[in-house]
Amino acid sequence: MNSLISEFLNHLRHELRYSPRTVDAYEVHLSQWLDFRSVGEGLSVEDVLADDFSEVSVHDLRRWVLALGRRNLKPASIRLKVQSLRAFFGYLVDKHGRKSNPAAELILPKQSKRLPVHIRESEMKHVLDDEVDADDFIAVRDHLILLMLYTTGMRCSELISLEDGYVDTVRGELKVHGKRDKDRIIPFGAELAEAIDRYRQLRSETVGVSTTDTLFVRPDGRPLYRQLVWAVVNRSLDGRVHAARLSPHVVRHSCATDLLNHGADLTAVCQLLGHESLATTQIYTHLSHRDLQNIYQQAHPRAFNQKGE
Repeated sequence: MNSLISEFLNHLRHELRYSPRTVDAYEVHLSQWLDFRSVGEGLSVEDVLADDFSEVSVHDLRRWVLALGRRNLKPASIRLKVQSLRAFFGYLVDKHGRKSNPAAELILPKQSKRLPVHIRESEMKHVLDDEVDADDFIAVRDHLILLMLYTTGMRCSELISLEDGYVDTVRGELKVHGKRDKDRIIPFGAELAEAIDRYRQLRSETVGVSTTDTLFVRPDGRPLYRQLVWAVVNRSLDGRVHAARLSPHVVRHSCATDLLNHGADLTAVCQLLGHESLATTQIYTHLSHRDLQNIYQQAHPRAFNQKGE
């Protein structure tokens, strides 16, 4: 790999504390651009490895963006790749004295604003109110996974890494290790506390000594992994809720949406979710089509002037 790109990735990894998945995405995007550049300009492997990118112009970068467009990539995908270029060349400006950032001049393709998918509160209640076999470790664990995701709004990665010792059912609070090594405290109520206590008791009887400090484990004592949590969410909700897609993040969306619908303060929800900016949390202030219809019918003077009245 080119030494400057490798240095940049280490900067993201160790100084900015980006997650491994985020760093991997940057590496993929920059490698794709480097491949395009080497083929288009006939660069040898040695040239690519030694390149200091001092001759790269906005026109060079624009050719790649146009090529991505011809491949019918979604605007969101192209935006991510351009943002990776911007970050890399911005790093070269800051750390290696490059005069300007050519990627900053690229025009990002317009991205349609898509409302976050969420699950109706009534449907989530119906699923979570189901009876669970109290002697089935996996059933009890999976129910707790769904309940915790919905109750706390935590991310999938935060749930997987949640340490048992950081969950206090007496005080009703837990500490999660969030993005960029930022910890936060999340409060919870009696329902989740009781579910955690039941799970811990069954875990001690079924699993015994665990090989990890995490709260959630597999029957052999090993920690969970991302695909397993996704499978739990899909298995629990598929065919039972009306949502365009299902994932742990959709459950997180649902938590935020329901909090705001019940009058929670936007700043408080922002802190609860671990967002760095209120702008990120504001996407949850959307109204459903049914909500809009109800508001219109109740409030607009022309809505209740029905024929014959």
